[in-house]
Amino acid sequence: MEGVLLGSFLCMTFLGVPVAFALGLSVSIILFQYLNMPQVMITQTMYSGVDSFSFMAVPFFMLAGTFMSAGGVTKRLVNFAQAMVGSFTGGLAQAVAVSGMFFAAISGSSAATTAAIGSTMVNEMERKGYRRELATGIVAAGGTVGIVIPPSITLVVFGVIAGASIGDLFVGGIVPGLLMGLSMCIVSWAIAKKEGIPAEGAFSATRLFVTFKESFWALMTPVIIIGGIYGGIFTPTEAAAVAAVYGIFVGLFIYKELKIKDFPEIIFKAVIGTTLIMFIVGAAKVFGWMLTNLEIPHHIGAYVVSLTDSPLLFLLVMNVLLLVIGTLINASAAVVILTPIFLPVAVQLGIDPLFFGVLMVINLALGCITPPVGLDLFVASAITKVPLEKVMKASLPYLYALIAVLLVLTLCPPIITFLPNLLH
Repeated sequence: MEGVLLGSFLCMTFLGVPVAFALGLSVSIILFQYLNMPQVMITQTMYSGVDSFSFMAVPFFMLAGTFMSAGGVTKRLVNFAQAMVGSFTGGLAQAVAVSGMFFAAISGSSAATTAAIGSTMVNEMERKGYRRELATGIVAAGGTVGIVIPPSITLVVFGVIAGASIGDLFVGGIVPGLLMGLSMCIVSWAIAKKEGIPAEGAFSATRLFVTFKESFWALMTPVIIIGGIYGGIFTPTEAAAVAAVYGIFVGLFIYKELKIKDFPEIIFKAVIGTTLIMFIVGAAKVFGWMLTNLEIPHHIGAYVVSLTDSPLLFLLVMNVLLLVIGTLINASAAVVILTPIFLPVAVQLGIDPLFFGVLMVINLALGCITPPVGLDLFVASAITKVPLEKVMKASLPYLYALIAVLLVLTLCPPIITFLPNLLH
């Protein structure tokens, strides 16, 4: 049965069946063919998989990001990023990475981050001498930090599944997210040097101050979320609701670019985004339930422990495995399926669950720019109409740099854990 379950899922994935349907249908085959159990168990398990108060954070963070984007936040964050790094060689490409980090701190989604900065930056980069496929690849890579820098929807999912502190996971993602952004800035500098793309002009402290002042209210979003959680003012779910209301306030009364008539369209976008994520999480819960019933997690855990008792070797093997899985499965689905399998093994080997969770999400973030399920590649390609294979090729240098960051984080866990530990 194990072979049928995994084989049918992989077969459907390679045939292009949406991941959520592939997960559910592979379980349906087992129920019908082998266990003679009612198919209604699939819907019941899907519902129980998303029936959590903490998951309410997902639609609220979606709303916050959508309201902020519609309220004029994106262009102000991009302007601030350009003022920061635009004077360097490849400054416009570096601004993509920096603005990606800023918008990630609002949206919590890699696809939303890619869409926001892509619609703003690609045409501007093309006018400044960047090849369109290169600009598209840069934008796709820039979105990867969307599920690492808090607030991250994928970290919320891990926190719920693992029973870990979502606030600690958020703080643990800050430094890795910054390192990912820095690595992409270095790659952009090197590419611009190679292609002879000049800097955007001299650095201006005045422009930096003006753009900072304009984007200040947007930049306060992660401060309110993290500060509120650690200050004991509200829970992560309540923080998400506060962020959504704050997004409305900033768009309506501060930047005054958000109109009441825009609300139905904005809410509809957030509903669609939330539905996609929660449907995938529910289907992944069904798949994970079947894995548990077949005792696959137990067998895998016993096998891994029999091979090695070295935490480092386990993490290195996990990195390779997650990088491969990330090419096939959406990050949230992978977290739901794999956390119950590998977290107990990690804990048994003395690995901090906080560190393991953040490292897992970073791993899966890289899957956003690796085919065939590289969501950011599809989003960037759809925005710019550049063929997917060209976008993938252009994003490869960034993927290599992000893998290097992943290796550094694996070898040095305190990079992830020292901030959460400091705040306790």
